[in-house]
Amino acid sequence: MRRASISIVILTVFLDLIGFGIVIPLLPIYSRDFGASGIMVGVIMGVYSLMQFLFAPIWGRLSDRVGRRPILLLSTAGSTISYVIFAIGSLIGAHYETSLGLWILLGSRVLAGTFAANITVAQAYIADISPVEQRSQKMGLIGMAFGLGFIFGPALGGVAAELGPAGPGWVASALCGANFLLAYVILAESLSASSPASSGRPQWSQWVHSLRKPQIGFFIGLFFTVTFCFTSFETTLGLLGEDHFDFGKREIAFLFVYAGTIAAVIQGGLIKHLVKWLGEPRLIVVSLAILSLSLLMLPYVTALASLLTAVGLLAIGSGTFRPPLFGLISNCTSADEQGETIGVAQSAGSLARVIGAVFAGGLYGFNPAAPYVACGGLTLIMAFMAFRKLPKTREKVVQAASAQTG
Repeated sequence: MRRASISIVILTVFLDLIGFGIVIPLLPIYSRDFGASGIMVGVIMGVYSLMQFLFAPIWGRLSDRVGRRPILLLSTAGSTISYVIFAIGSLIGAHYETSLGLWILLGSRVLAGTFAANITVAQAYIADISPVEQRSQKMGLIGMAFGLGFIFGPALGGVAAELGPAGPGWVASALCGANFLLAYVILAESLSASSPASSGRPQWSQWVHSLRKPQIGFFIGLFFTVTFCFTSFETTLGLLGEDHFDFGKREIAFLFVYAGTIAAVIQGGLIKHLVKWLGEPRLIVVSLAILSLSLLMLPYVTALASLLTAVGLLAIGSGTFRPPLFGLISNCTSADEQGETIGVAQSAGSLARVIGAVFAGGLYGFNPAAPYVACGGLTLIMAFMAFRKLPKTREKVVQAASAQTG
């Protein structure tokens, strides 16, 4: 049953990210076609992450109180409804009233972001049922599902668009609906009756409680920084490819698929060997250094081979960063606070995506190299801080965190 539950949790994340990947590439196009201004397009793109920022800690903490299974089911059902609304808005905007369709699209993204609890609760679920020494490896499976969803989602979205404006929304909702039914039948609860009771802190107190622990606060700060920098890359890579290499949409999509494939391979299999070889603290430092190098390279490459090298390095750096970081966060967190702490971290990541997109878009207009140089320098500073602050072994990190929280 435990193996089946892990599989269904990974499948839940995978199908959820496929639905996300189906819609996201088309969302700016639909918004513009329905008469949205540039600012409105940004609002529609960013409101998902904003709502996720607000609600991820709430869902994580609630899962500590009522269990992982009901929150995963609720979030999957909410995602299904949000894509139905997206399909309806697309249909209305394309054939009847564009302004009404635009507002319905906005509402669908608000709802989708509100119920975007799958990643947070899935990570807490994995932490519940995984031995300490296997958590980073299991967190890598979540990352693999995340990456594969981004690979298959946009490709499936292109096919679904052939069904008409509402096609992508209907396909995404069908996948999430099937995901809900499968999870309802198969998924077991991971929290045991003997698990310590949740304290039920309000959202702001969750942030204060997590960030006042030096180790956890530093980990969350690392995650915020890397997410901010990766969002800057995601926001401007298409512009960079078009401006420097005269790429079209197909070539730009290939770059994202290429990066996602590398990250998925690392997180799906190689990460367990890397963790055993280097340990989580050293692997985090190495991943930050690789990220910094790739970001500093990207705006100055002039040949396709060097571009693929830089994007590949970025995928390697991001793919090797997240699993060990969340493994350490989990290992440094008590059993009754797994959902809360991971929820705060994911919420910080959502905030980083909102800020990073605005930062990168504005700075790229000033100088195309500026967001890459700024983020490369910032990541290098964080690598140096991680090298200085993190003990050299996982055991020392956990011991230090236990001393600080006990």
